[in-house]
Parts: sequence; structure tokens; C-alpha cells
Amino acid sequence: MRIALLSYSTKPRGGVVHTLALAEALAELGEDVTVWTLGRGGDAGFFRPVDPRVRLSIVPFPDVPGESVGERILRSIAVLRAAFTPDAYDIVHAQDCISANAVDRCVRTIHHLDTFTTPELAACHERAIIRPYAHICVSASVAAEVRAGWGIEAAVIPNGVDHDRFATAAREPERGRYVLAVGGIEPRKGSLDLLEAYALLVRDEPGVRLVIAGGETLFDYRDYRTRWEKRAAELGVEPEVLGPVAHDELPALVASAAVFAFPSTKEGFGLAAMEALAAGVPVVTRDLPVLREVFGAVARFATTPAGFAHEFRAALAGADPAPGRSLSRRYTWTAAAKQHQTFYRSRVEPNAPGGCHLGRIHHPG
Repeated sequence: MRIALLSYSTKPRGGVVHTLALAEALAELGEDVTVWTLGRGGDAGFFRPVDPRVRLSIVPFPDVPGESVGERILRSIAVLRAAFTPDAYDIVHAQDCISANAVDRCVRTIHHLDTFTTPELAACHERAIIRPYAHICVSASVAAEVRAGWGIEAAVIPNGVDHDRFATAAREPERGRYVLAVGGIEPRKGSLDLLEAYALLVRDEPGVRLVIAGGETLFDYRDYRTRWEKRAAELGVEPEVLGPVAHDELPALVASAAVFAFPSTKEGFGLAAMEALAAGVPVVTRDLPVLREVFGAVARFATTPAGFAHEFRAALAGADPAPGRSLSRRYTWTAAAKQHQTFYRSRVEPNAPGGCHLGRIHHPG
């Protein structure tokens, strides 16, 4: 199959990590895979090296000073649509709402559902659910949300995890004891709740630091970040905000953490938390149906800052890493890629415009 996987960025966000890993696993299985994305801010490549068997098509997308979020969304869609060549592929698979809006027909992975207030983004989100001809979710919980909200049946194909990359990472004791969160400071990541929880934690554990990594995003969270910084000052705490961390440096940062905090208010699977489990780090996460589904008895769950602080203390007291490592080892990108192959072939539409008979897959672009 000639497969195009579409993303919206070259930066290390969860959906982009998923896209690259899936593309490499499909190429390993012998598929002809091209990843299309926007090269934001002058990027000519992804945040990490990509297997040379995967073709890359990175569409230039220069920054425009003063551009609003809505304007950026619309320009992203238009630029990717103008560059993309749908007739070159048997399967077009969009991994986010921007890329799903940039093509006329596609398979769509819905990683998680959001509620947006920016009109352009809200419309983009809705179209990217109802227009694709086939849907995948990375958890049964999100698939149930899609069914309840839109009456759409989505296949469930969980993420894979690069288990060995995190399981073999060296712990670095000189980093000290810290609670780690990955994903930056933004509403969906529950950053304000995490801050409140940390302020409660350090009353009993004054030597434990809060470290926050990541934060590459398309959206403008400056107002939220300002609120977060103001609240940190009021609480008298000083978290370490690292910003984006180099791909090669992330495993050691994760493996050296005492606890991995995952207070997200919306998730589709929880890949970053699963990577922490692979590294042998205890995970404290928000009590969401999707995270109960994925992590079961392996993670600790909380709903309030006080609850998170309590679970952080319990995790700091020690935990057996074996169940978490065992769970993370179950999810492989090879298995995910094989399920995608089966899914693609099951969605043949031989009588659709541009389609073929004799079992060949139609051109869904």
C-alpha cells in the first residue's frame, strides 16, 4: 500500500510521536509510507531522526507575526491542502483535525476530544470528526465518546510504546528527587492542579522538586501561563520549567524522576505516562475513564490537588516497578502497525469515485 500519514507539526507532541512511530513500523512491515506535515518556524526536519525507509514531505510554514490562533489554523489547513498530492496514495490517514481538514477523504485517528472556544478551531474539530470515511481511536473510552456524541463507530487500535528506549535509560542520582510532568504548562495538562498539589507536597517533602518539561504547541497559552506563574508566587513554590527537551535526553530525565505526574484533564491513551512506567517510575494520574482503562491497577489515581499530593507521597515511599514495566512491554508499535494494515484493507470501497475493483484500495484523498 502507498500510505500517507498526515500530521500538523514537526515538534514533539504526542500525535507527532505517534505518527512517526507508526510510519516506521509500517515501513518495517514493507509498506510504502510518506509522512506529510507542516514545517513550522522554518523547520526542515522532525524533532528526531526518522527511519530512511519513511519518506518525508515537510511543507514550509513560516511564522506570521501577529497572527491569531484562528488565522493560523485556517492558514495551516490551506497550506497543507495546496501542497498535498492525494492521488499518489492508496490510503490517506490524518492524525489531527488540521490535517483532516486539509484533505477531502481520509482515515482519521481521533486521539482525544477537546472543547474549543476559538470559532475556527471548533469548526475544524467538528469537520475532522464527521468528514472522514473511517475512524480509529487509541482507546475504547474515546471510541465510546465518539459513538455517544456523533454516532460514529471507530476501531480501537492502542498506541505502541518504545519500551526499550525508556527501560534501558540510566538513572542519574545527581539530578536529585523530583516529580516530573511532561507536556508543558497548559489547561489540558492540568498544570494549575499540579502546582497546587506540589505546594501541598513540599510541606512534608521539602527536598522534592517539581520539574516540567516540554510545551511545544500550536496554541497561545500565555494567559494561562501568566496565571500559573502568579499562583506559583502566591504559593511560594519555584518549579523548574525546562521547556522542550532534546529527544536523546528525555529518557534519562524520565528514568531519574521519583514520580511521574500526569494530571491531564483529557487524554486518549497516556503515552508519556506509559513511557514513565517503562522506565520504572511510578505514575500518578488523573482519575479519568480512559486512564483507568489503559493503566488499571498499575498507576495511582487522584481527582483533586489534595488527592494528587497524597498519592505523590505514597509513590515517593516506594513502589515495585515490575508491574508497570510489564504493562508497557505489552504495547508495541509492530502490533499497532499490523492492526492498521488490517484496518486499511477492511475499508476498501471499490465502487467509490477513484476506486478500483479486484481488492485494490481506492485513493481516499
